[in-house]
Amino acid sequence: MAVETMSMGTDHSSALILTSGASGRVRALFSMRELKRLFTIIHSLILFLLLPFRFVLWQGKMGAVVIRDEKQERKVRAAPQILVKKRNMISVSPPSVPAAVVDEEVAVRRELAIRRVLEDEGGDGSYVRDYSLFTTKRGDTLFTQSWSPLSLNHRGLVVLLHGLNEHSGRYNDFAKQLNANGFKVYGIDWIGHGGSDGLHAYVPSLDYAVDDLKSFLDKVLTENPGLPCFCIGHSTGGAIILKAMLDPKIESRISGIALTSPAVGVQPSHPIFTVLAPIVAFLLPRYQLSAANKEGVQVSRDPQALITKYSDPLVFTGSIRVRTGYEILRIASHLQQNLNKVKVPFLVMHGTADTVTDPNASKRLYEEASSSDKSMKLFEGLLHDLLFEPEREVIAGVILDWLNQRV
Repeated sequence: MAVETMSMGTDHSSALILTSGASGRVRALFSMRELKRLFTIIHSLILFLLLPFRFVLWQGKMGAVVIRDEKQERKVRAAPQILVKKRNMISVSPPSVPAAVVDEEVAVRRELAIRRVLEDEGGDGSYVRDYSLFTTKRGDTLFTQSWSPLSLNHRGLVVLLHGLNEHSGRYNDFAKQLNANGFKVYGIDWIGHGGSDGLHAYVPSLDYAVDDLKSFLDKVLTENPGLPCFCIGHSTGGAIILKAMLDPKIESRISGIALTSPAVGVQPSHPIFTVLAPIVAFLLPRYQLSAANKEGVQVSRDPQALITKYSDPLVFTGSIRVRTGYEILRIASHLQQNLNKVKVPFLVMHGTADTVTDPNASKRLYEEASSSDKSMKLFEGLLHDLLFEPEREVIAGVILDWLNQRV
């Protein structure tokens, strides 16, 4: 077991920081500035839902009018004249997106994801990149891809799981580094992300993503018998992996996991929103709170990495959706209550300047997990996207060393 804090020796006072609200910081999702607006919206929605009941009550006050035609005589209700004065009126309806629109959006994203794989010609010829479509038990189609070293002596398998709002293709360079060390790599875009089914960045339940990961791991292990399998996850992807590892049947088949900035600790700005979150998520699941996008969250100190990320059409750059944010709060809460049940060998890494997920929660994971083989590294001054920081080669090196020692 080891805990290590690494100072990268960077002058952070002079570092150029680019920010983007699209990082989807959950803490901003239920910020105090949204409290009044949320109550107004919920109140308006309740009134909207009560309209049918109010209509029944109004019927008693309506006059009956007889309408005659050549075929039949029938009575209808005619509403009385009502004068409505509109003042600061707010019109609210539950956000919904037609299925045809979502299907079209998914088709565009999937076509782009596939094209990027096909256009990758294998660089120096040392690896082969391919893709496949994976059907879940629910019937959803998920986009997956693989990077295979041409060497027949594969030392192990790695399944990559991306973070919120991104996709597996962002880890193309890192996958090739893993290939160079003899690992065959698989990536999966979880529901609502990248080339997979679902409204972009909308996650009805992270349990879907957990179940999908379990099914995909079973497929990967069946296709590659005898090879040790590792999982590497970033942010929410790390939380999904951790929850999957709480299943003894899955944990027993995995040789270890490496987590960067895992979403073990994500808290709203005020305790009251822990109570409000499930209510709002139920009433307005797809709603995007503008507060989540008002203050940019720093995720990397590399300007070019941020430009590349937020100009990528497969990366969601809008405000976080209410249901998605609530699901992240829910999985983080579940993990914090079950850290002592984590038994899989793991490496957890976190930047001390991360403002998206809590480095102290990673410390709790290390301290409370029952794993006999566990390591933690804190990187002084680094932000959330560790593999896209200027020190990305150092981060990758730490992961590769940890993997190489276990195959």
